[in-house]
Amino acid sequence: MSVTAGIAVFDRETGQFVHQQDADHRFRSASVVKLLIALDFLWDRGPEYDVPDEDRARLEVMLRSSDDDAASYYWDQRDGAALVERMVGRLGLTHTSGPPATHPGFWGYVAITAADTVRIYRYLLEEAPPPIREFVMGHLHQATRYGTDGFDQYFGIPSVFAPDFSIKQGWSGFHGSSGYGSDKAKPESVVDLVSEALHTTGTVGAGDRTIVAVYTLHSCGTPYEQAYAAVTQLTAGLTVPGGVRAAVS
Repeated sequence: MSVTAGIAVFDRETGQFVHQQDADHRFRSASVVKLLIALDFLWDRGPEYDVPDEDRARLEVMLRSSDDDAASYYWDQRDGAALVERMVGRLGLTHTSGPPATHPGFWGYVAITAADTVRIYRYLLEEAPPPIREFVMGHLHQATRYGTDGFDQYFGIPSVFAPDFSIKQGWSGFHGSSGYGSDKAKPESVVDLVSEALHTTGTVGAGDRTIVAVYTLHSCGTPYEQAYAAVTQLTAGLTVPGGVRAAVS
């Protein structure tokens, strides 16, 4: 099975990368872009950072269960690719960009890298106002086993490590996943929009010590279960300071 991977592991205690492999290779983000969607919504709501109940419910299910309807709602409400441009400037992201101009409504086609994902988590953990940090990271620490589309999102980080961890996962292209038909209808561009994509990102260890970002692409037609196992095996081979391995049943 052919797997293309981009990996970054950053130890916040030492301030150093533990592992980098093609960390600047650009992947389509799939649902990992929901981190930027949430941050853009919360950005100008200070100093109280009050979130209306309706938005709180949408953001909760988007962050915990990777709900696509919530992401599409904010993508349309907050000017789509302009949202990405705002967050790129605010966070100093170097290889993240909006979806192809031919497909402006496809938020899952945002280009992102493992290295930029580390920057996003470092902002959340080290620079964000406490209400933003607590809101976003709190939900990521309570991620559900299954997304609202029914897909098991406990591959990678949550399969390898015991709690406490946080995750924002991404999957795209697999039969039965949200957007499956539209994914398959698009040609490849500078960023691969066709191969099956499965990404595990988040934090591991007490105090969110280590940030882990593993982006992968798999040959077209790869079963979800096979990609799930491959990403988990890849993640298990990483050195992750502070991480406690999950008990093997």
